[in-house]
Amino acid sequence: MGGRRSSSASRGGGARPEQLFRPPPSHQPLAARMRPRTLEEFVGQEHLVGEQGPLRRSVARGHLGSLLLWGPPGTGKTSLARLLADAVGTKFGTLSAVMSGVADVRAIIAGAQEQLALDGSRTVLFIDEIHRFNKAQQDALLPQVEDGTVTLIGATTENPYFEVNSALLSRLRVWRLEPLTDEQVSTVVRRALADPERGLAGELGPEGGVGLADDAFEHLVDIAGGDARQALNILEGAVALAESEGARGDQGRVAPRLSDVEAAAQQRVLAYDRAGDGHYDTVSAFIKSLRGNDPDAALYWLATMIAAGEDPRFIARRLIISASEDVGNADPRALSVAVGAAQALDWVGLPEAQYALAQAATYIATAPKSNRSGAAYWAAVADVENRGALPVPIHLRSATYRERRDFGIGKGYRYPHDYEGADIDQRYLPEELGERRYYRPVEQGYESTIAARMAARYEARDAGRKQGGPRRQSVPGPEVDGMKAGSKIMQTREENRKKLARTEKQDADT
Repeated sequence: MGGRRSSSASRGGGARPEQLFRPPPSHQPLAARMRPRTLEEFVGQEHLVGEQGPLRRSVARGHLGSLLLWGPPGTGKTSLARLLADAVGTKFGTLSAVMSGVADVRAIIAGAQEQLALDGSRTVLFIDEIHRFNKAQQDALLPQVEDGTVTLIGATTENPYFEVNSALLSRLRVWRLEPLTDEQVSTVVRRALADPERGLAGELGPEGGVGLADDAFEHLVDIAGGDARQALNILEGAVALAESEGARGDQGRVAPRLSDVEAAAQQRVLAYDRAGDGHYDTVSAFIKSLRGNDPDAALYWLATMIAAGEDPRFIARRLIISASEDVGNADPRALSVAVGAAQALDWVGLPEAQYALAQAATYIATAPKSNRSGAAYWAAVADVENRGALPVPIHLRSATYRERRDFGIGKGYRYPHDYEGADIDQRYLPEELGERRYYRPVEQGYESTIAARMAARYEARDAGRKQGGPRRQSVPGPEVDGMKAGSKIMQTREENRKKLARTEKQDADT
């Protein structure tokens, strides 16, 4: 989809259905030439376009609502959008979110409105990589999607529930596309080898065609990783290499070898999409390996992410988070190691910074673990969520100017460094919380030292109280499960977000 918009889209009404599938120019890449022309030619996604698939049933009724196609690269999102528009006989306009802005959206919408007024025909607007539109660009689509001026089909490799505006998402049906199976990729490759019009049959050599050895064919399917476009790109590259080297097989056909396929692929195509679920799954495995004390698994997932082209700064951030969330005070040095790896990445870059990332990963994976700091924090958050901001005790309030001191603000505060051990038993929490204990260190790593220090401090304070020292006139508060509290808080916030999205939709409906 080169250019800011297709020539058909720039005229406002999109291409007529019968123009969508004209024979492609021979200079186009093989993957573009082999796009399916009918739903019957479409390979994969049987759960959507099979005989009983919901999208197949929709087009059979002549109805197509706005929708979002979500899936990894090479699973047919763009092809399916064109086929659906063709099947219901609508106009078709297309934009690439990478190269388009609000003005481009408005131009196509204006053309769609004109076409609707002229002959009552509707327009399908396909936006590739819709997640790259910012909020303003996505908001520009809302009125016309809502009133049906355009039927929007968005395509994304990223999780739309994270990346697409909730107001727009609530107006779209989300359909998940799956990676193709090896059998389905094989079908796509065989079709390209056999097709004399758009594929490779009859295109090359005196006798024409391509003969692909069994081992080369199997390797091609394997390294494609369920990506049909990638398979065809590798096939085309392997054919070009074989032709340049004069590799011929039976009947004069060009005969790519296994080595040609390997050379065309450069390296194994990892089934890992930095913007899709492969990204989140691999990162999840990496984090859980760090947390689970498995340095070997952590290194494997680290290598997977780097080989797949993951942003190394993202990896460094995850290491820093894990150092605090999972190691915490059991080994405070873990945070320094993780931050040091991030700095090393900034200073030396890849590939040398891989050593620093690997060092941090193995350090964190083998360090003693404690999540008590995070659990304590979430327990405190739960009190804030449930009770609101409680009054600051008078003696802890700021008394930096005389007028406040005249009202007794700050009176009674005792400076800890004036006392033995730099510790004095005075209230720091609001009265309403009693003697709440959030942080409860475990007997693990350095945190065992912290636990012993805290136990000694509490014991000394209790002894001082028994001897008539100052006492806290309050009732101890209950222990709070910080991690459960944190999970509940995050769940509540997500529910509130969804409620807000539903309210926005209801407001728009009225």
